[in-house]
Amino acid sequence: MTGTEEALVARLRAAGCVFAEEEARLLVEHGGDVDALAVRRAAGEPLEHLLGWVELAGRRWSVGPGVFVPRRRSELLVRAALAAPGAAGVDRARPAVVLDLCCGCGAVGGAVASALPDVVLHASDVEPAAVAHARTNLTPLGGTVHRGDLFDPVPGGLRGAVDVLLCHAPYVPSAAIATMPPEAREHEPRVALDGGTDGLDVLRRMVAEAPGWLRPGGSLLFEVGTDQVTGALALVGSAGLEGRVVHDEDDDGPGGTVVVATSAGPSGAGAPG
Repeated sequence: MTGTEEALVARLRAAGCVFAEEEARLLVEHGGDVDALAVRRAAGEPLEHLLGWVELAGRRWSVGPGVFVPRRRSELLVRAALAAPGAAGVDRARPAVVLDLCCGCGAVGGAVASALPDVVLHASDVEPAAVAHARTNLTPLGGTVHRGDLFDPVPGGLRGAVDVLLCHAPYVPSAAIATMPPEAREHEPRVALDGGTDGLDVLRRMVAEAPGWLRPGGSLLFEVGTDQVTGALALVGSAGLEGRVVHDEDDDGPGGTVVVATSAGPSGAGAPG
């Protein structure tokens, strides 16, 4: 470790950074004004915003100030999507159709699309900064990113044709925002965190519309907190979808919880051109 890194580690550790050594190494490798970066990190700015990227599912994705930083636990959402009936049952004579709502920087949808042999990928988000990063990440994968609320900006031609519908909707109850780490509540957009009184407000709107967009046998997947599982399963059941829950019991950090909801019938053939 160089003298610069040792001094940086000490500053970061004093600021409460748990992984000070790793963060110092990444900031030095990033280059530029390391002292200025250290000041911003010590003040609570997310490391990923300073680096300009976040790692998810073995790949780096562009991210920056004002954009939600995907958590490592969202890799469970990626794995569950790839194992879901909508993806696993795709007729390989046609591309899989993946729609990623509340996409943020697009890392989750991009990771799913990257693992499929042939895919049509669309994504949407309301935040302009998130949309800009999502386009940087998904355009090279052939994806199309729309700005708007949930399904509003999505092309109508995708109705009834989506094999995998992802939604990284905010699910933190409004009253719990104040208890989140400062780097989240002060540097990420509230619209990407705040799920309303019980954390399910955005998911209610999304689930109500989801069946009309799914192909028969298609799958809807989204994250929730462990104490929201019962309410989430009730939502998908009332929408006529068959729901189940996947937990990440091997995660070293806070384990993820993903709801997988499938529409009736096998995936059919023929995707929109």
